Amino acid sequence: MIKTALYAGKLAVLYQGLDEELTSFQLAERLHVSIYQSVDKNTPEDFFLTWRDGRLKLLDKELLKKGGLSVDIEPRPGEQRSWPAPKKGALAQALGRKTKTIVDATTGWGQDSLHMFRMGYELRCIERSPIMVELLADGFKRLSEVDWVVSLDVQVPELISGNAIEVLSNLEKKPECIYIDPMFPPKRKKSALPKKSMTILRGLLGDDKDREQLFEMAFQTATKRVVVKSPDYAEPIAGKPNESFSGKLLRYDVYLK
Repeated sequence: MIKTALYAGKLAVLYQGLDEELTSFQLAERLHVSIYQSVDKNTPEDFFLTWRDGRLKLLDKELLKKGGLSVDIEPRPGEQRSWPAPKKGALAQALGRKTKTIVDATTGWGQDSLHMFRMGYELRCIERSPIMVELLADGFKRLSEVDWVVSLDVQVPELISGNAIEVLSNLEKKPECIYIDPMFPPKRKKSALPKKSMTILRGLLGDDKDREQLFEMAFQTATKRVVVKSPDYAEPIAGKPNESFSGKLLRYDVYLK
């Protein structure tokens, strides 16, 4: 199999049952990575995608017997389970309670997107990491099969694969709000090195060195506002915002059109 440089030697697909064989081979082909039925200490890759517990998971080779990482579609602690949930809290204030359409330009693990979805916003999600696209697609598929989503005929978020700067520049239907949650360097002492697994994981999922360009495109595209999520120690991404709403160890900066 020809492997792209993007994930060669870093990621592979692992399958352990015949019922997973076809979908696993299809996944490996989409990502252009190797596929195994079992791994050992000599296997070159450090991360694996596999189906476990009814969902697609990302596993660290050193923690293969642990749970792994997947897109969690359940409400977070403190979130109301009814739909639509009340639009309250710092995120809802930043998005605007009268806002209807949102594009999440940096979906990542989808937790903020799913919170917005549960509050009843019409949502489109952009993600450029092919690995995260696979994990999100699996999560959104599971979400579409949840009893209350089926019974209420609720439309789950639309997932768009690609670089958000390019995707936003080609959107025909402009959203009222664009939400950005870029990766920021962790607040660490220079001597404190992240664990090997976290270093590799960050390398797999990519960094957001183009966050300023993304903001510029988002501000051109949104019809009403751009919301930027930042850690509390970070400087605003585009100068002083029109409004800011603070949560625990983070804030939402709002730039109005």
